[in-house]
Order: sequence, then C-alpha cells, then structure tokens
Amino acid sequence: QVELVESGGGSVQVGGSLELSCAASGAIWRHCAMGWYRQAPGEERELVSYIDYNGATHYVDSVKGRFTISQDVTQKTIYMQMNRLKTEDTAVYYCAADFNGRICDFANSKYWGQGKMVTVSS
Repeated sequence: QVELVESGGGSVQVGGSLELSCAASGAIWRHCAMGWYRQAPGEERELVSYIDYNGATHYVDSVKGRFTISQDVTQKTIYMQMNRLKTEDTAVYYCAADFNGRICDFANSKYWGQGKMVTVSS
C-alpha cells in the first residue's frame, strides 16, 4: 500500500505565500510523477502542477510564474511553493502520485492524499 502525507497550506492574504509538501511511503516500485490537484467549492477538481521522476515540470496556466514545484526524489517528497496568491487559489489541494502503473500517466494517478485547505483572503 502507498500512503501520501501532506503538510502545509493554511490561510494568507492576497499576495502572500504558502508552501505545501507531500511525502510518499509504502510499496513503490515505479515512480513516474507526483503533483497537485485542487478543488475549489462548487468546482471540478483541476490539475495544478506535477513533476516527473526526472524533474520535468508541468503547470496549469493560471499558476505559471507564481507556483514552483520541486522534489526530493530519494525521499519521494514534493514541495510546492505558492507565491503571489490570489483569492481564486482558494481550494483544497490534493497530492497525487503516479506510481506503479504499466505506463506513466499522471492524469490517471492511483494514489491520493487527504487534502490540505488553502484559503486566500482579500
């Protein structure tokens, strides 16, 4: 079994910064990518960012230039630094991991964290 443990998040005013982290543990024999989704109240869950095993990164357009994802591959831990936060960034952020699949496909990640709330107020 694989476990994802998230930390960070919280509340901040517009323009502020927060960091999220996610540590994976358990039976991992193939590490493709880890990353973050978010879900705002009344909205669909959306992919925010991910980083693959080799360090290649992907960001949704709305966070480019403001969010930075990084990783410690040996520790199977990812970090997401969120700067210049906006009210529209308010959401529950979920860590996801594309592990152990036959092919690498982050959009179909099997493993999820429980979510961390990020609240940005004006």
